[in-house]
Amino acid sequence: MPERPPDRDKVDAVSLVAVCGLPGVGKSTVARRIAEGIDAEVLRTDVVRKELFDDPEYTDAETTAVYDELLDRAAERLADGRSVVLDATFKTRERRLEARGVADRHDRGFRLVHVDCEERVVERRIEARDGVSDADFEIHRQFREAFEPVELDHVAVDNSGSEAETRSQVDAAFRLNTSSP
Repeated sequence: MPERPPDRDKVDAVSLVAVCGLPGVGKSTVARRIAEGIDAEVLRTDVVRKELFDDPEYTDAETTAVYDELLDRAAERLADGRSVVLDATFKTRERRLEARGVADRHDRGFRLVHVDCEERVVERRIEARDGVSDADFEIHRQFREAFEPVELDHVAVDNSGSEAETRSQVDAAFRLNTSSP
């Protein structure tokens, strides 16, 4: 499938934004900031997985079911005229293309955001976090080996610094004029 730049006019209207990256790099922080700025709902694979599976085992079949449900929910919201931000690893090019396909089928703009972070910062943040994600630093390392390069047109966000620095990157990439912290 040929690469193409994001349709800026569609992105400024109702759109689908896929936030990808390794576990622990700050995808949820970035996804929340984008959602605030474009008035969108955040859908997270971590939440969907726990809704679908009482005791997740993280098998390939389970992961497929989670992503299928995530994209189905995104499609429903887009069909209702709502914007959506997806918070997921999207470790393969195929998964990223699936997300873009959902936007295309609904004639909506699509943006891919790749969040990265220095490994030493990730380790520190994973140790300190408390939340719905089950990913620890060992999972982060395993995903680093399996994460396919992001070749699609995308926004790169380096979340190694302060939250204010990350917000500034997101605001600039999405032309947000927000004054909220």
